[in-house]
Parts: sequence; structure tokens; C-alpha cells
Amino acid sequence: MTAEQFAQLPQALLRLQSWLSPSFPNGAYSYSHGLEWAVEAGHITSRCSLVDWLEADLCYGSGRNEAIFFKDAYRSVSEGREAELPQLAELAAAFRGTSEFVLESAQQSSACLATLRQVWPDRILDVFAHMHCAPVLAVVLGARSARERIPLCLALPAFLHSYVANLVMAGVRLIPLGQTDGQLAIAALEHPILALSAKAVSATIDELGSAGFMVELASIAHETQYTRLFRS
Repeated sequence: MTAEQFAQLPQALLRLQSWLSPSFPNGAYSYSHGLEWAVEAGHITSRCSLVDWLEADLCYGSGRNEAIFFKDAYRSVSEGREAELPQLAELAAAFRGTSEFVLESAQQSSACLATLRQVWPDRILDVFAHMHCAPVLAVVLGARSARERIPLCLALPAFLHSYVANLVMAGVRLIPLGQTDGQLAIAALEHPILALSAKAVSATIDELGSAGFMVELASIAHETQYTRLFRS
């Protein structure tokens, strides 16, 4: 990192905090990623079971894939391979395992893109303008983080922290848990987040996949759940 890049890093980190903040208008609070059904079915009943569920998703499920997509989008931009982004974004969209995951992903990424274009415009966002499907949030933010020259070792864990923090807050409302238990759950997931980030840096597209079957089954069951607060 050059002296100029280091001097610009504080502003870049402020922007990343804005993009990952609960106040960022992408509607993330509307989605539980299948947690709502898992709570109703009795699979998640406490802070410990919530942490176990989310850690499994991070290590073996969609969270792991999101980390790889974020890293690949980041590297595509930082290494001058921006033309690969649409294909990567379409592959990421194809990895949505259920119709509700498609909705969750498409609406959050579309809202994110719209806000970024209005508030923090950048030419890299034009790459996603003519796609046949909405790009995935991990790809959009990975690319945009690279444009800000935020080190990947900072940007990726921050993205994953935002991913799990949103789901923990859903768990706080659904189980229900107290706010302190929610923060304890987030703290318990720090090590899995850092471990996944370190592994994702060297992972390749060929290593994409999911063994988090219960997360996807929960999402499928949520489609017909009678009473619900969340859209996924």
C-alpha cells in the first residue's frame, strides 16, 4: 500500500461501514435466511443453537460461498479483470438455492446498487447495468471495496460480520433473545468469520458448494409458513 492509499484508507473504511450498516437502505432487516422457520420448528431455541446454526452456514453453507464470491469480485477489479464481473455475478445468482433466497439476494443487491450509484458513484457499477439478472450483494460490494482499495483482509471479514449480524438480529426478534445475548452471539462468531475469511482468500471457484442442507430446507419450508415476520 502506497502512502497515498494509506492516507485515503480512513475515508474508504467509513464508506465500507456505511455500506454494511443496518441503516443502509437495502432492506436486509426484512429477511431471515430461513431462520424464522427453523425457530418455529424448534431447531433454534437459544443463543447457543443460533450460534451453531449460523456457524454451520458460514463454514459449510451459503456464507462460505458468499465469501468466495466477494473475494473473486474483489480480485477481478484489483487485478484489472473487470470484464469477468458479469459472468461472476450470474454464477453467484445461480447459486441461490431457493426462490426466497433469489428474492432476498436480488432485492438487496438491486437496492444496494441504486444507493451506491446515487451516493457513491463509480464506473465499476456500470458493469452490472445490462445483466439478465440482479447481481449478488457479495459481488457488488466486493467490486466496490476493491475500487476503494480497502485491503481484502479488512473488507471480507467486515462483509461477513454484517451478514451474520443481520441474522443474529433476526434471531433476537424470533427466539426471542435479549440484546446482550445477541451481542454475545455475534462475539462468538468472530473466530468463524476470521477463519472463513482466511480460507476464502485462497479458495477458487471450483471449491464452491454447500453442505448446509438444513438452511436451504428451512428456506423452502418458510415459503408456506402460515404466520411470519420475514420475507425469507
